[in-house]
Amino acid sequence: MSRVAVSCWAGWLRPAAALLLALLALAMLCGARDPILVPEISQHDVQVRQGFNGADLLLFGALLTPEGTRAAHDYDIVVVLEGPVRSVVVREKRKVAGMWINAASAAFGSAPGFYAVAASRPVRTIVDDRTAAIYELGLDALQLSPTGTIDPTRQQRFAAGLVAHMRRQGLYQQDDGGVQISGQVLYQARIALPSSVPVGDYTAETFAIRDGRVVASKVTRVVVHKAGFERFVAWNAQHNGLLYGIFVVLVSVGMGWLAGRLFALI
Repeated sequence: MSRVAVSCWAGWLRPAAALLLALLALAMLCGARDPILVPEISQHDVQVRQGFNGADLLLFGALLTPEGTRAAHDYDIVVVLEGPVRSVVVREKRKVAGMWINAASAAFGSAPGFYAVAASRPVRTIVDDRTAAIYELGLDALQLSPTGTIDPTRQQRFAAGLVAHMRRQGLYQQDDGGVQISGQVLYQARIALPSSVPVGDYTAETFAIRDGRVVASKVTRVVVHKAGFERFVAWNAQHNGLLYGIFVVLVSVGMGWLAGRLFALI
């Protein structure tokens, strides 16, 4: 290759390399503009014991710019606490000849056992339907994953029925004003766990949203588990069927004998 050709290649590579470095620096600068999200939760371990009446969890944290200054006044905050996913069959009841019987049904493969969302303002004013569906922000954006072939209208009816049923039990919640922001840097939200809350692993995810776009998110973990006598019973029911069966029979016989003695004294 001639010196002229080498010189031409070198002359072309220098500005190309400079442009590439400039683009990389610009990308790093744009990434640095994203806020720093520091979430925390008041209780990472929830124990379900005898007489458990539920618990209140405080989800809190801070939102800062990369320079460490206040950022929360420019962003909306949405927190989502979600419990163990399970398969659910929803049945529709109809009254026939004066009796209620099971009619149509629909199965969903990924219904959370617990779901709660809290936001600094109504979710639908923060994000559009597409973003809400991607991140499952809001009860109407839950992806319940129906199994089998089902008509979309029927699927929507059964999904709405499942959500309504879980809301009545306190297992599904939505509070569009539940996130409080103070000092333009700190946020907090309270979520109540009912006494019937399912045990398992939970995720508490916090989203920082600006102009309808999720710019930062962080996840913390929560474990809800049985403790004490309830843990003993639950463990044996799952892993030692014989011992659990004997225990149930003995308890039933003992309760029957005690009831008989009480009636004899009356």
